[in-house]
Amino acid sequence: MFICVHLWLNLVVIAQLRGTLIDKRPNHVLIDVAGVGYLVHIPLSTFYTLGDLHSEVTLLIYTHVREDQLSLYGFLTAREKHLFELLISASGVGPTLATKILSGMSVEELGPAIRRGDLGRLTSIPGVGRKTAERMIVELRDKLAALAAHEAAPEPTTGLEADVVSALVNLGYDRRAAERALDTTRRDGAPATFESLLRATLQQLAKPASRAAKM
Repeated sequence: MFICVHLWLNLVVIAQLRGTLIDKRPNHVLIDVAGVGYLVHIPLSTFYTLGDLHSEVTLLIYTHVREDQLSLYGFLTAREKHLFELLISASGVGPTLATKILSGMSVEELGPAIRRGDLGRLTSIPGVGRKTAERMIVELRDKLAALAAHEAAPEPTTGLEADVVSALVNLGYDRRAAERALDTTRRDGAPATFESLLRATLQQLAKPASRAAKM
């Protein structure tokens, strides 16, 4: 029995969840997907932007598998998930600490703080000691510099729209096609939230003229 469960844990990788928000707390949410409740750990940045209870929510998921446990970590934006994955690639930073780091500092602040080696700012985050902060700076500085250079390239006009394009690229759509669909959605009167804007842009991409864009 243990062997079967162990193999199952190593095979299951959940990348996204869409369902009804049953419960939300600062560090985790419960999402009902077709009658199955998923407990998902989240940073405060995601908690603050979630909708009301019983509303539909879509989270990008990082699946963390250990020998005896499968844990899900959820994010509203691809940028936030990418930064989480960079953080856990640093020595001594596991998913729990990475979530605390994203809760203690915004995505917009964290990258620059690591790139400029701001030990004081990093160690002000609960759970981050000097040695951990130093390892993060040494191991992630160049990666974040490359990421910043990529993000400096021409992108949609707002951070929200950039997150939508990033999410669509992660789903397999061509970036230019995603940006064109987003531009059409924007001209039609773009919705104000990430989920509604993503849904409206997906609807544009699903139209006959856009279906080839995913190829």
